[in-house]
Amino acid sequence: MLSGQVADAFTTVFAGELIDNFGHFKLWHAGGSILVAVSFSSVFGGCLPCKIYGVSSSLLQTIGYSIFASIFNMGWAATQVSHMSMVNCITLNPTSRVALASCRNAFTMVANLSLYAVALVVFSIYGAKASANIKIQYRWIAYFSIFLGFCFVGIFLIGTKEPELKIQIKLERPTKIAWSHWFRKILYYQVAVVYVLIRLVTNVSQALLAFYVIDDLQMSPSSKAVVPGIIYICSFITSVILQEMRWSGWRLKIFFTAGAIVWIFCGVGIFILPSNMHNLMYILSVAIGIANALMMVTGISLQSILVGQDLNGCAFVYGSLGFLEKLSCGIALYVLESYQDPDRSAGPLSMRRGFSVNRYGLGLVPASCALLSAFVTYSMDLPRGRSRPLIEPLLV
Repeated sequence: MLSGQVADAFTTVFAGELIDNFGHFKLWHAGGSILVAVSFSSVFGGCLPCKIYGVSSSLLQTIGYSIFASIFNMGWAATQVSHMSMVNCITLNPTSRVALASCRNAFTMVANLSLYAVALVVFSIYGAKASANIKIQYRWIAYFSIFLGFCFVGIFLIGTKEPELKIQIKLERPTKIAWSHWFRKILYYQVAVVYVLIRLVTNVSQALLAFYVIDDLQMSPSSKAVVPGIIYICSFITSVILQEMRWSGWRLKIFFTAGAIVWIFCGVGIFILPSNMHNLMYILSVAIGIANALMMVTGISLQSILVGQDLNGCAFVYGSLGFLEKLSCGIALYVLESYQDPDRSAGPLSMRRGFSVNRYGLGLVPASCALLSAFVTYSMDLPRGRSRPLIEPLLV
């Protein structure tokens, strides 16, 4: 995982710079999608170097999976940076940019829920109890997901046009924006800190959630699917609601702070929740889903405010912030997972030592990051212009 995150971090910067220089968002999106599909199928298809050399050693498996994880994250970086950069190049209307960010987040939740639907179909058709058969189940889930993903990538590439706004800006301002332009802005560092903290909140909580509900709360095995499902559904609903609102700088700060406060209370609740009251986790899941959507949509919209009309360097902004986020999340997850016991049959190592990494990691880490991000967001000096309506409502 760490090798993939590091590869993703460095690729985001190069992808952002190349996209700014050469444009063609859809071409970068298509190329990244192909890399994702090939590497993802290879990860779940087994250790390719082991098959080539006829040896199945732990070292060779680590090398093989690390290589394909790196290729996967390189493709994902190109896809993510090009797609996020398109938002700013479609419109200059701040409210419309927030609506597009919330729409993007909403369909991310749809994609996550679709994966559960695919898994449900595979599990119902192909029953398995042995370890080898379970691997086959997840292999088919991966293949079906790749197929569905490619269908929607095709719809996206055929149904959308390259944004003309960036071409117009380039004709008016042919000079490319230098990196130093962003580094001289205080808002750049504030937005970078907030975005890294948001991703730490979402990624750390997502990575530890299943372990927490099973190992710490002793909930039923189905809860590791039900609890994330509730979070995704609530995030989807919240994102849809946020699409139709008018937005301004102060309103972004208010909604972001509200999401951060909700996550702080959720983190405290997770940290003190006893296993005999584990059903309260379903209520906390609703609040977490709402908080995730509020923080993610408004946090990404802060990046749009940072970019403004400087579209000749918008991809670098997303690439550089992605670099910081991927590296920070990779290191954080590596440190947290290093305290986990690989032999879970004996119970979590941290619990036998008197504390739970799952409880600390899922409760205190996201809550602390949410608290710090709220303070940084409050200190931002955002434009005080009046909120502008959507050019065209999304939910007509």
